[in-house]
Formats: sequence, C-alpha cells, structure tokens
Amino acid sequence: MDNCVVDDIDRAILRELQDDGRLSNQELAQRVGLTPSPCMRRVRQLEQDGVIQGYRAVIDPDAVDRGFEVLVSIEVARDREVVESFEAALHDIPDVVEAYRLFGSPGCLLRIAVSDLRAYERLWIEKLTALSGVTEVNSQIIMKRIKEPRGLPVDG
Repeated sequence: MDNCVVDDIDRAILRELQDDGRLSNQELAQRVGLTPSPCMRRVRQLEQDGVIQGYRAVIDPDAVDRGFEVLVSIEVARDREVVESFEAALHDIPDVVEAYRLFGSPGCLLRIAVSDLRAYERLWIEKLTALSGVTEVNSQIIMKRIKEPRGLPVDG
C-alpha cells in the first residue's frame, strides 16, 4: 500500500462504500460517474492495495445482549515481553471489541461490550486484572453513544 495513489474517483468510491457496503457494482458505478467495468476494476484494486480492508455488518449491541459498554484504561508493566503477552491475550477475550496501545499513560485503552454490570464485574475480576503485567485498571461506563463510528473522512 506504500505506493498506492488514491484519486478523487477512488475517494468517491470509498465514501459510497463506507456509507453502504452492500451497494451493487451497478449502483456504485452510477453514483461515482463510471461504467460498471472500470468501477469494479477500481474497487478490486483498492481491495488488493489494502485500502479497503474488508466489509462488515453493523450490529445493534442490544440485539445481541452487548449493550453495556465500558471504556477501560489499563497500565501494563513497561517490558517488551509482558506487553506482547498482554496484547496477545486480548485477542482471546471476545468481550474486548477494540484495543489500542497508547503513548504515555494509560498504556492501553479498551472498549468492552458485555450484557450488564455483573458481566463486566466478572470479566474485570476473572480476566482483566488477571492478565500478566497489568498494574492498574480504570473503568468508565458509557452512558450514551453520541456519535457512531461511520468510517473515515476520505476527502483529499
């Protein structure tokens, strides 16, 4: 992806697909001002170059009993092996839906989605505080989601 050049038409394609990843190629081509064949070539090239990394369904957390969300900041011992082990362990905890290593303090920020406070307490006790190298865990319960993730701005 280092030498990938994204032009205005590619940006239009990306905007449309972020808004609706289920668009047919015919509809997408019409919206961005191309015929279907070159539109499909561009989409495939964007996928091959890693610009488009995948397609997903956006699920209502309440519909799958994951409406209780918590932002958790975690401090981990500043040791390379400990950090790598901690990060690998996060992949095995399905309730952790996002995880970021940060510069400074805290060292890690997680977004967790569980069914309720009791489920979060169990996760906190049994998994988060038990992870190797964890020195501190701070939790902020999300009261209300004000802005949903809707993709990245792709304007030039």
